[in-house]
Amino acid sequence: MWIPVAGLPRRLRLSALAGAGRFCILGSEAATRKHLPARNSCGLSDSSPQLWPEPDFRHQPKKASKSSLDFKRYVTDRRLAETLAQIYLGKPNRPPHLLLECNPGPGILTQALLEAGAKVVALESDKTFIPHLESLGKNLDGKLRVIHCDFFKIDPRSGGVIKPPAMSSRGLFKNLGIEAVPWTADIPLKVVGMFPSRDEKRALWKLAYDLYSCTSIYKFGRIEVNMFIGEKEFQKLMADPRNPELYHVLSVIWQVACEIKVLHMEPSSSFVVYTRKGPLENPKRRELLDLLQQKLYLIQMTPRQNLFTKNLTPMNYNIFFHLLKHCFGRRSATVVDHLRSLTPLDARDILMQIGKQEDQKVVNMYPQDFKTLFETIECSKNCAYRWLYDETLEDR
Repeated sequence: MWIPVAGLPRRLRLSALAGAGRFCILGSEAATRKHLPARNSCGLSDSSPQLWPEPDFRHQPKKASKSSLDFKRYVTDRRLAETLAQIYLGKPNRPPHLLLECNPGPGILTQALLEAGAKVVALESDKTFIPHLESLGKNLDGKLRVIHCDFFKIDPRSGGVIKPPAMSSRGLFKNLGIEAVPWTADIPLKVVGMFPSRDEKRALWKLAYDLYSCTSIYKFGRIEVNMFIGEKEFQKLMADPRNPELYHVLSVIWQVACEIKVLHMEPSSSFVVYTRKGPLENPKRRELLDLLQQKLYLIQMTPRQNLFTKNLTPMNYNIFFHLLKHCFGRRSATVVDHLRSLTPLDARDILMQIGKQEDQKVVNMYPQDFKTLFETIECSKNCAYRWLYDETLEDR
């Protein structure tokens, strides 16, 4: 429902939820037309709907052709595999978690995990590797299951019939006998692997939406993700006001959501690279060379038990995302200037409540500061409508 708001400037529009996953900025309390009188043509404006654009994760970026940067890295060194197996399994004598291994390929790491006592579900998107992976599980009493599945295509947004390697998390987890647990419970399982080489940022955005909305794999609890990520995206992910040039929306979203640890660093040369044509021997494209020369960081992303509160929930997280996108859209502006465009509340009073000065810059706010800012606005009793919607913003 779209509601003109009497008494506000022409450019400020208030809108309500317009379908699952498509938020516009809205008041925390339910709004109906009888609460707000409609404006006529002599008033300010009858605003037309401006829907929040839901990110489209179906389409690959247009920066390069599929053949140029579409490759996968695999662990083929036995020593590296054994090192990673020890890292993934954690402390000795502790019951190991079920591991979902993403795109294990030739299965060198899979074998090391099995030998170390892990129970593994190999999610392999390339059919050519599946027979060999299945052979590793013989005589192991079900310690290894191999499924034709691409972890990064679980629960695609395209709708319709889902065909492998895409898969429904509900069907996958039901098949594996995995039950949903409360968010405050222990980690139910771990996902291990590598973020896709072509677009790590896109994968991070999809996981972030799934995590904050408690959908897809996060419907089953605080799934821990252990992934190798490229050096450039890693630096952005871990950035904060101490390195403002790298600090951006995803830095805040993930640092608020998860405890992030660096478990291991490995040069790209330690992995064998496969393209659609097979092992890559002499890369020529500059973009590909740059990617292959990066260091890879193995990061552990454990969702925080206290992420969700009375004021930040799976129902209003999209407003939090909008706040961040709005702020980082003009990084050099002060926070108070952004708040004046986002909320009818007294922006200076809000900043005072969280202990920040009026001249506070966006890039000087730490991730937890943004969460505190959002929750302070959400719990305000001064106004029935706490948020204003002004423009459509794309993912940054």
